[in-house]
Amino acid sequence: MTLAKRPNPYTGSPLDRAAHRRDDEAFIAAALSDPTTLFAPVWRSKSLLRGVEAGEPEAVFLTTLAAAAMGVEGRPHAFLGLWEGRAVFALDLSDVEDPQALVAELGGAAFTDLRSVAGLLDPAEASVLAHARGLMHWRIRNRYCSVCGTACAPRSAGHVMACPACGATHFPRTDPAVIMLVSHRDGAGVERCLLAHSHRFPLRRMYSTLAGFVEPGESLEEAVAREVFEEAGLRVRDVRYHSSQPWPFPSSIMLGFYAVTDDPTLAIDSGELEDARWFTREEIRAIESLGLLLPRMDSIARRLIEDWVAR
Repeated sequence: MTLAKRPNPYTGSPLDRAAHRRDDEAFIAAALSDPTTLFAPVWRSKSLLRGVEAGEPEAVFLTTLAAAAMGVEGRPHAFLGLWEGRAVFALDLSDVEDPQALVAELGGAAFTDLRSVAGLLDPAEASVLAHARGLMHWRIRNRYCSVCGTACAPRSAGHVMACPACGATHFPRTDPAVIMLVSHRDGAGVERCLLAHSHRFPLRRMYSTLAGFVEPGESLEEAVAREVFEEAGLRVRDVRYHSSQPWPFPSSIMLGFYAVTDDPTLAIDSGELEDARWFTREEIRAIESLGLLLPRMDSIARRLIEDWVAR
């Protein structure tokens, strides 16, 4: 049962992906020259935005004319879909050393990390930019065949990389990762959830949920149980799905769960976690008074925590 109380950031795309059009070469050629087509540029995993410093970010899409001037045909690009009937493409400009020279006439636009405008960007725009970012990350990192090493050629409007030597075809990759909020209810009926600080977190005060990648031959529920035991030494039960979130930073899909443990005794893997603690709902509501921070607003970790507090 899905327990999410509202959509996660980067979901709810306005695009019709129109996958049946990807191999229609005449359609793609016409779309690339259509003056109404939009291009979402990506430069070294950053998206083109304006209004960031004012706290009112908005996506900046290139026109067909602007994209043509930047050499769209000679750079990695891919058809993302149709937005209210208009074709939308991703365009990678990562080979340019000074991207600002390309967008100097676009009214203060600059390439920015999408995560830095968490919760401020229009949800539809955020979804499209995340889509473009993730697909271009795959494209520029899969230029050569992983089977024989030959340079590949894009096919299917940028959604397939085909090897002309051995015939192998390579498709966009998304890595599944489970992320889970574990709770425990004591003998007095007080419920607490587990939050931890990882060595990888950029902010030392931030505490978040546990997470980890799904391994081959493993169900999602098994991945939840394994990760919690490996990182915190807890055995869990009642693993329940919450929601999912595309996380193209660089190429994951986050699968959110709740789980319950009967024994709250922690055995922390110091190689993964620096600290882990149990928190009541009241403590989470006043987390800053404890000198701590919750995860960023655009993360499913934050949604898992907030929805648990609101239960």
